[in-house]
Amino acid sequence: MKLRPYQEELVRKIKLSMVRGHRHIVAVLGCGGGKSVIQAAIAKSATDKGNRVLFLVHRRELCDQIERTFTTMGVNMALCQIGMVQTVTRRIAKIPEPAVILQDEAHHALSRTYRRIYDAFCGAYLLGFTATPQRMNEGGLGDVFDDLIESVSTEWLIQNHYLSPYEYYGVTLADTKGLHTRHGDYVKEELAELMEQHVIYGDTVKNWKRYADGKQTIVYCASIAASKETAAAFRSIGVQAVHLDGATPKRERERAVQAFRDGTIRVICNVDLFGEGFDVPDCEAVVLLRPTKSLTLHIQQSMRSMRFKPGKTAIILDHVGNYLRHGLPDDKREWTLKTKKRKTKNEIRVRTCPNCYAVLRATATKCPQCGAELKQAQTEQDQKVKDMLLQKISRQPYDSYHKCQTWDQLELFRKAKKYKFAWSLHKAVELQIPIPSKYMYMLYRMGMRA
Repeated sequence: MKLRPYQEELVRKIKLSMVRGHRHIVAVLGCGGGKSVIQAAIAKSATDKGNRVLFLVHRRELCDQIERTFTTMGVNMALCQIGMVQTVTRRIAKIPEPAVILQDEAHHALSRTYRRIYDAFCGAYLLGFTATPQRMNEGGLGDVFDDLIESVSTEWLIQNHYLSPYEYYGVTLADTKGLHTRHGDYVKEELAELMEQHVIYGDTVKNWKRYADGKQTIVYCASIAASKETAAAFRSIGVQAVHLDGATPKRERERAVQAFRDGTIRVICNVDLFGEGFDVPDCEAVVLLRPTKSLTLHIQQSMRSMRFKPGKTAIILDHVGNYLRHGLPDDKREWTLKTKKRKTKNEIRVRTCPNCYAVLRATATKCPQCGAELKQAQTEQDQKVKDMLLQKISRQPYDSYHKCQTWDQLELFRKAKKYKFAWSLHKAVELQIPIPSKYMYMLYRMGMRA
C-alpha cells in the first residue's frame, strides 16, 4: 500500500523533527486523512531496523482493525505490540522496552494512564497522531509533547478529492440551556433526560426523510434508550434500522456493520461507538443527536460521512446545535502546544439559512443549497441597538408582555426581564402564540399543551 504524497511529506517532517532532537512529537491530520496507514509506515520502518514498537489504542475494538492495517503494510508483528492503554498500564513490567511508542488519538495523552506508560519507557520516541491536538479543560498538549507538526487541512483534503464535500443542516430539536458540565462535557444523565423525548424521535425521522432519504446513515445518540427509540422510529416508517452500543456482542455488531455495507440495513443508531478510529466507508450521512462541548467528538462524528466516493456529497444533520459551539468540519483552526486562554465570548463563525436550515459561513450572502438571499450577519452596531432595546423593555411594567404577538417578541421581553426560559413557554400557551417545533418537547416535559 503506497502512501499518498501528503502522507509521505508528513512522515518526512516527523523524521526531520526527530533528527532535530525532538523525542515527543504530535502530528495533526484531519479525520479521513489516513493516519493509520502513516502509523503503519513508521512502524514498518522501525521494525525493518530491528527496533521494537508499542502501539497504544484506547478501545479494544480498534486493536484488530489496526493489526490488519499493519500486517497489510508489512510491519514485522513479532517486534510490534498493539495494546489497549488500560491493559498496557497494568502490565508495564512485562512489556519489552520499545524504541518507538505510537499513540493513536493523541488528544488523550494528558490522562494519567498514558503518562504512566510514557514515564516507564522514557527512552522511547513518542509519536502521537490526532485531528484535534487539545484536551477538554486542559488546553494544549505541551505537558507531554515537545513538537507539533501539521499536515494538510480538511479543506485541502476536500478540494483534492481525498474527502467528499458536504452539506450541513442545523435543525435544532433540543436546547441545552440549563444543562450542567462535568469533566468538560455535558452531564450524561441530564443529556439522556433531554434527548429521550418521543417528539425528538419523530422529528429526527421527518428531517432525515427531507434531507437524507435513502442514504446510508449513522445516528449518534446521547443514551442507549434514545438510540433504541430512534431506531424504532425509523423502522416504523419502513426504514431498516438497528441500535448498537459498546455492550452489543461483537458478532452481532459485525453482522450489523456488514449488512450496513451491503445496504440491507439503512440506518445504524449508536452511542459513542462509531467515533474515534472506526472506519465505516459506506456512510453517506450522519445525524447528530448528542450535544457535546468536545471539539474532538464533534469533528469525529460530523465527518464520519465524508469518506471519499466519486460524485458523493455527504449530509450532516445537526439537531443539537453542535455547529454553534464548534463551527464546521473544515473550518481553519490554529493549533498550539500551549494552553490557550479561554474566550470570554464566542466568535460568530456560522449562520443558518432561514429557508432550508443549511449551515453556512457567517460571511455568506446567498445560500448555495436553496438560493435564498441572506441578510448581512449581525454587526457590533446591531448588537448595540439590540442592547438598547433590551434596556428599554426592562423598564416596562410586567403586564406589558400582553402586547407580544410572536414568539420572538416574547423571547425579547423575557431576556430583557431576565426571566427563565420556561416563562416564554407558559406565556406563549397563555397568549396562544405558536411555539417553535424545537421546543415542543419541553411542553410535554412540563405537562403543558400548546
